[in-house]
Amino acid sequence: MGSKKADKSKKNKIPNKVYEAELFRLQTELVSLQEWVKSTGARIVVIFEGRDAAGKGGTIKRITEYLSPRICRVAALPAPTDREKGQWYYQRYVAHLPAPGEIVLLDRSWYNRAGVEKVMGFCTPEEHTRFLRQTPIFEQMLIDDGILLRKYWFSVSDDEQLRRFRARMNDPVRQWKLSPMDLESVYRWEDYSRAKDEMMVHTDTAMSPWMVVESDIKKHARLNMISHLLSTINYTDVARPTVTLPKHPIETGNYHRPPRSLSKYVPDHVGALLGGDH
Repeated sequence: MGSKKADKSKKNKIPNKVYEAELFRLQTELVSLQEWVKSTGARIVVIFEGRDAAGKGGTIKRITEYLSPRICRVAALPAPTDREKGQWYYQRYVAHLPAPGEIVLLDRSWYNRAGVEKVMGFCTPEEHTRFLRQTPIFEQMLIDDGILLRKYWFSVSDDEQLRRFRARMNDPVRQWKLSPMDLESVYRWEDYSRAKDEMMVHTDTAMSPWMVVESDIKKHARLNMISHLLSTINYTDVARPTVTLPKHPIETGNYHRPPRSLSKYVPDHVGALLGGDH
């Protein structure tokens, strides 16, 4: 069933030219959102969760491509240290929440406890139950304080996930993305599915809903997710100051560039490459 659905959907894949044009339009809107956030002091938190290899990272890259890292930053926390394991569970995530005028994209979040920690036994049943009870309260506190919280679950079929894992095995720049923990998600697919279903029952609330992003086709997932995010925030265009540039660099005649021999330059690697073609 899953593979047939994936094959059918891929037949209607968006043409590259249409994808590139719409992506750039959405990225332009993201810049407008950024300027609004900066001007108004808004605080935005976007949670990215879902299966391994579901396309979360690629979507985050497209969101941040033209944004200022001073305003929009990504938080991808590693496994907790021994000290952090003894803290209030949400404590290390609270440290990454945005100040006024900031956007934080959480590449994985406190929902680790509902997924990998639950399935792999990294937390106790009592800790998991407490998490499901406390998380809606915790998120309500964030929202009450004025934070705009958005939660996205990237859904990928088991066949497509396995195909992406196989592609990573032979890709020298993406092999680092494939870990033994990722492989566990293949062997424990049903366990992760049950954990996700239970998480949704307790944390998909009216004030803080989960939005599911179908991501068997990565380009569709990126456009759909970014478009939806923009549609949920009532931002407006912010007037930017007019900048006038001179026709030529202004020279007073009082500055003289030091001789090139006094500076150390990186070798001309590109020149060597071009020279090898002739």
